[in-house]
Amino acid sequence: MIGISKLYCGSVEASDPLRYGRHSSKLPSHLLQFSKDKKPVVVWNVGRRCNLRCIHCYSQSQDLDYPDELTTAEGKALIDDLARYGSPVLLFSGGEPLMRGDILELIGHARSKGMRAVLSTNGTLITETLAKQLKDLDLSYVGISLDGLKKTHDMFRGKKGAFDEAIQGLRNCKKADIKVGLRFTINKKNVEDIPGIFQLLRDEDIPRACFYHLVYTGRGSKIIDEDLTKEDTRKTVDLLMDLTKGLYEDGLKKEILTVDNHADGVYLYLRLKEEDPGRAEDVLSLLKMNGGNSTGNGIGCVSWDGEVYADQFWRHTSFGNVKKRPFSEIWTDLSNPLMAKLKDKNPHVKGRCAKCIYLDLCGGNFRVRAEAVTGDLWAEDPACFLTDKEIGIN
Repeated sequence: MIGISKLYCGSVEASDPLRYGRHSSKLPSHLLQFSKDKKPVVVWNVGRRCNLRCIHCYSQSQDLDYPDELTTAEGKALIDDLARYGSPVLLFSGGEPLMRGDILELIGHARSKGMRAVLSTNGTLITETLAKQLKDLDLSYVGISLDGLKKTHDMFRGKKGAFDEAIQGLRNCKKADIKVGLRFTINKKNVEDIPGIFQLLRDEDIPRACFYHLVYTGRGSKIIDEDLTKEDTRKTVDLLMDLTKGLYEDGLKKEILTVDNHADGVYLYLRLKEEDPGRAEDVLSLLKMNGGNSTGNGIGCVSWDGEVYADQFWRHTSFGNVKKRPFSEIWTDLSNPLMAKLKDKNPHVKGRCAKCIYLDLCGGNFRVRAEAVTGDLWAEDPACFLTDKEIGIN
């Protein structure tokens, strides 16, 4: 996760996370990525069922009942273990998490244990009544997926009217005074909508937007060809920086982030070296604290059936099941060779990643993306758009 607003626009200084000792239990949510202990933010896919059918869905969800989901009791046991272990955030995801009947009870249990609770949703089911219930639970944040403006979004979501329903859900959250933001997965079919999304941030007074790079897994593996070229990725990251700067110049200090390609951070740093060398050095310190991709370390995933994965995209290799062992035991069991390597990826990466002078800043990026394209999970990330010269390769 690369904070464009934090880094490029200077809304965070390198001294900020240091004030909290960089401990995840003490850091405010907007500084968690700079923690030293990297206690994992856990994505829990509480159910696989979904009322939409998105073409880039990593869980390949449909609107039907799936077997073997964790029961309410098993879910609460998971939450209890995560709270004891010190996981700072539990992100309730799906499928569509709001289709699970006990979702409010589970969110309430997480809050009662002192965990920050975040909801990742398509937004279509958030009525005014439900938004008030979520507010009463002191939900930390609602992220609503929006993959473009009206025509584009409805195409991606497989339902006419999905855009209008999502916007209404967003408005209901705002009316209930819940922090809400957008989640946008970038690809060839929607990249031209990005300026319109920034206008939407202005028009609807939305405080946050996360722009995700495509990860080749789930249904996303079928649209690898829809990913941007490296040159277009560079142009898009430049566009995101320019549009974010425009917001700040207009006094609209919104939080803008990119997700799933830590080359963005290096690219941002290199641009700042030309524009503002002093700020660039502060950003370099923050990127070192961030440490790049945190799959299998600072982020993990528990699936609807209890399987534990390195992150929400890496679903072909499980480290165990929370029905049999607590997450905390599974996550710290370094007798599993892959888990041990993910905790310390740098010695194992190959190709350009191994030679890159900024390896400590990006963390070798997405191993699952490398595996999807090359068959070798330690190969260089094919989505890195930095040139050999930029990363110190002659």
